[in-house]
Amino acid sequence: MPIVILLFLLLFSTVNPLYYSYNTSKLFFLPRIYQNVTFLLLGKQIVDFIVFLKLNFTIMNKENLPQKSYKRALVWLSGGHFINDVYTGVLNPIMPFIAGKIGISMAIATIILTISHIFSSLLQPLFGFLADNNVKRIFIFWGLILSSIFIPLSALANNPFILVIFIILGSIGSSLFHPQALGFSSRFAKYSDAGKAIAVFVGMGTLGYSCGPIVSSAITQFLGMSKMPIMTVIGCVWALLMFKFVPKISNIEQVQNKIDFKLAFKRILTNRKLNILNIIAMLKTMIMSSCFILLPFLWKSMGYKPFYIGMALFAFIFAGGIGSLISSNIEKKIGSANVFYISMIFTLPLMILFVATYHSHPTISLIVFVVMGFVTMMATPVTMLMAQNVLPEYKSIISGFINGFSWGIVAIIMSMLGFVAEKFGITNVLLFVSIIPAVCSILVKELFKED
Repeated sequence: MPIVILLFLLLFSTVNPLYYSYNTSKLFFLPRIYQNVTFLLLGKQIVDFIVFLKLNFTIMNKENLPQKSYKRALVWLSGGHFINDVYTGVLNPIMPFIAGKIGISMAIATIILTISHIFSSLLQPLFGFLADNNVKRIFIFWGLILSSIFIPLSALANNPFILVIFIILGSIGSSLFHPQALGFSSRFAKYSDAGKAIAVFVGMGTLGYSCGPIVSSAITQFLGMSKMPIMTVIGCVWALLMFKFVPKISNIEQVQNKIDFKLAFKRILTNRKLNILNIIAMLKTMIMSSCFILLPFLWKSMGYKPFYIGMALFAFIFAGGIGSLISSNIEKKIGSANVFYISMIFTLPLMILFVATYHSHPTISLIVFVVMGFVTMMATPVTMLMAQNVLPEYKSIISGFINGFSWGIVAIIMSMLGFVAEKFGITNVLLFVSIIPAVCSILVKELFKED
């Protein structure tokens, strides 16, 4: 019930100012109210995160068990995932304004965002291989450090070349962090509920990604884009603390056999279930990427300000994070196949309804947008857990494929869609993307055909 109330308040505080910022002749006092409500909600997010940490530490301190160090590690890793993905989400809402500052088109800006996804995603299978062969915290540490330094600095770039360099360095950090952190979480989770642990890890990342847009857009609108580097502090501090409190795997679980690179990739690429799961992950990612990358340009063209755009993305991804967090409980009750079906079947009409209402009924379209985030991302942890269970000896590599490779391939596609959207319109691209859930439903049926 508290989650439902929070989502309602979040949605209310998002859609109203978006509507009234577009219809500026009405109720000028609402943006001020909205700002107050928004910062209260953001404060609630921070408080909830602190309570999450405090609760977990309290539980662990009460338990006189050897595995409490594993549970503590999961808390720190999930928190690190939250913070890392805050940085991952900061560029999307402010990229239209960065593009305007340095004088580049929507198509070029889309390519630059594509570069960030390529370096934060396509490298993950390689780093996953390194993670499975060299189970060391240093990857996690330096990954978060690079993300926290260079992504906020991207806002200060005064030309496309510097912007690309900063984005590449920050994105490499994210690519370093994810496979190793997920691999660590999977190993620690064997002492508890693996499904729940993975759901929490993925969900915290999604919630972090949801906070990125609101943080960056708030800083841009109220403090100025030049103040973005203040975001660096929390990531660097958390990285230092995480390096201290996450135990070395070598002290707990030695890697018995070194993984052969060629054999690992051959087994992964020739596995039928993994191929289907990877395709599903890519198609689901294409839906989300279309929303993250193209919609800020659409809303900017309609006159919305950075903070309002950030709040809309925040609400979408936040709802997706809630869907990820509860997915393990739903999966236990109705089964993995039904979670997939629900996610895809409901995404299709929601996308069409959003396109049909975004201009004439902005409040309704925002409600639809948020619900779509919840439904679309609900199957993400299920996808990850199923993939890891197919070949459990390659947890980090598989994580890199499912979590990274899919984003990287989709990023390349999105670079082309940016030009298409510039020529034929963003809404036409979204209508084209709306057929993807139907394709995913067919693939889900194929995936579970043998079961």
